[in-house]
Amino acid sequence: MNLPLQDLRILSLEQYGAGPFGSVHLADLGAEIIKIEDPRFGGDVGRHTPPYAEDGDSLFFEAFNRNKRSIVLDLGNPQGRAVFERLVKVSDAVYSNLRGDVPAKMRIRYDDLKHLNPKIVCCSLSGYGMTGPRSKQPGYDYMLQGLAGWMAVTGEPDGPPTKSGLSMVDYSGGIVAALSMVSAIHAARRDGVGMDCDVSLYDTAIGMLTYLATWHLNEGFEPRRTHHSAHPSLVPFQNFPTADSWVVIGCAKQKFWERFVGVLGSPAWALEERFAIPASRYEHSAECVKLIEDELARKTTAEWLPLLEAAGVPCAPINTIPQALREEHTLARGLIVETEHPRFGTVRQVASPVRAGTPRAEHVRAPRMGEHTETLLAELLGTGTDEFAELTRAGAFGVEEQ
Repeated sequence: MNLPLQDLRILSLEQYGAGPFGSVHLADLGAEIIKIEDPRFGGDVGRHTPPYAEDGDSLFFEAFNRNKRSIVLDLGNPQGRAVFERLVKVSDAVYSNLRGDVPAKMRIRYDDLKHLNPKIVCCSLSGYGMTGPRSKQPGYDYMLQGLAGWMAVTGEPDGPPTKSGLSMVDYSGGIVAALSMVSAIHAARRDGVGMDCDVSLYDTAIGMLTYLATWHLNEGFEPRRTHHSAHPSLVPFQNFPTADSWVVIGCAKQKFWERFVGVLGSPAWALEERFAIPASRYEHSAECVKLIEDELARKTTAEWLPLLEAAGVPCAPINTIPQALREEHTLARGLIVETEHPRFGTVRQVASPVRAGTPRAEHVRAPRMGEHTETLLAELLGTGTDEFAELTRAGAFGVEEQ
């Protein structure tokens, strides 16, 4: 089938989570992602991430690397570097997720490669970017969620600063990198000139502060953790305990509030002036939420949800991850895909949410380290058996253990 990005070729010096998460969406859309793995260090560190890891295969790695190809190259070796430069000539982009100062050291920025291919795009996704006082520091999702203020607004008010249960800075940073790279490739094809994309997890995390940052910068608003993950301005819009578990209810509009109190049986307090309009409910949020909690505690989540849904009130149960993966809507949207793996058998994993036309019908497992080295170089560079053997002897693909 024709896929939207099947005419893109990206050389990727990626590893672990953020980088591969960004490119897996492009791979699902048809882009040719060529993972360049360093044989000196066992390739992508995600290959060895426990649990469910053995001999360079891991289910962690599978989750981030389907539909890609892998070659091994030692870029510190002159012959390995030469092969890399030949690949740059026939590619659209070089993508990496390394510390901010490393692309310069490895000579993989636009100024380092433009003589080989004037249209090459060089996208770096790092912890803190290529400039600034933290550019030489390693940056990970946990650090960024703390540094950018996310932990300060996550969790209960009387609890400790809390990380999101998912690595949302990593994943968001990967998507920002993918968007930056595709945009740059579009411009390079239009103008004939490539460029650098200096993307960072830090920039992503700060950028996602959005309206909380705007409120603070202009009005001095101090964002804080809220009771049961309540929205900072909309009431009610938060988690509520029921008789047996939890439910999320969000009255983002006045009509939803009116429908909601109808489901509650229109208790007398709901008609009081202090709860009549959004601004009044915000001013009296603690009292309003307490009264709602008392009402919702009278029934189970399974009893409340049909009533709320029938009335058109925005709501959802608070699922566990296993429950979320079993949701009817998850299956209906085709969000579980399968690949076949020689070690793990049929591997089921979540699909990319990026949609452009008809989604890819079939997926290919993540590659073994260096699985495509010989065939891919023959295909793209015309290397024959003799040349490949000579490159191997020269250490282009690492030094074989004796």
